[in-house]
Amino acid sequence: MPSGLLAERVRRDIEVVAHGGLDLDTFLNEALLSLRRAVPFEAVCFGTVDPTTRLLTSTRKYGSLRGQDDRDHDWGLIEYGGRETTTFTEMADSGLRAAGVHQTTSGRLEESTRLRELIQPEYGYGDELRALCYDRGHLWGEAAYFRSSDDRPFSADEVTFLASLTTVMGVGVRAGLLASLASMAPLDSPQGPAVMIMGADDTIVQVNSGAGRWLDEVALGGTGTSSAGVIGSLVGAARRYARGEWPSPPRARLRTGSGLWLVLHATPLSARNGIQGEVVVTIEEARPPEVVPLVVAAFGLTARERDVVALVLQGLDTKEISGQLFLSAWTVQDHLKSIFEKASVRSRRELIARVYFDQYVPRLSTGVGPGGWFTS
Repeated sequence: MPSGLLAERVRRDIEVVAHGGLDLDTFLNEALLSLRRAVPFEAVCFGTVDPTTRLLTSTRKYGSLRGQDDRDHDWGLIEYGGRETTTFTEMADSGLRAAGVHQTTSGRLEESTRLRELIQPEYGYGDELRALCYDRGHLWGEAAYFRSSDDRPFSADEVTFLASLTTVMGVGVRAGLLASLASMAPLDSPQGPAVMIMGADDTIVQVNSGAGRWLDEVALGGTGTSSAGVIGSLVGAARRYARGEWPSPPRARLRTGSGLWLVLHATPLSARNGIQGEVVVTIEEARPPEVVPLVVAAFGLTARERDVVALVLQGLDTKEISGQLFLSAWTVQDHLKSIFEKASVRSRRELIARVYFDQYVPRLSTGVGPGGWFTS
């Protein structure tokens, strides 16, 4: 456990970079460098999540985990396919902001399926400390810190310290994603959705043409890492949905490094010929209704500001917004001023572009196909 002085210095350092307007990768590099002074670790796996569905959208790995992508699909299946006190979704449901596996199991690490079947035999780590990243009520990220089997387990004080950083880390992650939205220029999307059928043995049974390009795009949601973890998490959640343990068919929205918004869905298939456990996964370009809530959430708006933005996107003027929300025109203008500051724009036109037109406007001249979407 860091001393009081060291802990405070680390906290201040992370607060500075969290509010520094850095992109996500730069923020994480700086924050983890500071954090390691207070809570030593051998490796970290950091994941961004869809704040609405809490499903994985990208991963970034540091330390001895860097480049270790071969078991990402297995991790996703274990993490989202079962129930365990220290899975990220269970932590979020129970209000637990950080947890050490050694501490939670009283040293009986074999009780954790994740540690027993994957983390220990594959990587040799002896303990895992998990922490969530929240900002303004939304879950934006999740981190798993590891120590080798030769090191001491994470202490209760270290878990408490990581829990105390939940919000400041959340601020940095949300701001980092927002900075990335402003800087990325979208590329042309692949033609049509990718469709994959994952078998009960977790191998691809069928796949349509062009799916490889889509999987490459998903991988670009992180730092060029494998897309297997994202797909595995969806398949695992879909199987829980089939068992009645997940509220709805899982989906996740992400923006790739090329600037393209994607939406991923996973649906369990009905048993045929006695075969159970197959899941169909689709990946396609996200339409505006999928994109808008996520981007608006990233701006960190209040509930009333979100109401105003929704009406702005419908083309209503100040008087019409005032009438719809039963607010004075002056109050609407005050809300707009706050919204513009948070979104780093100067006008309604720029706000609309910031929310989703950066993906769609450059392609308006390409024509619309028979399916009602852009032809390229």
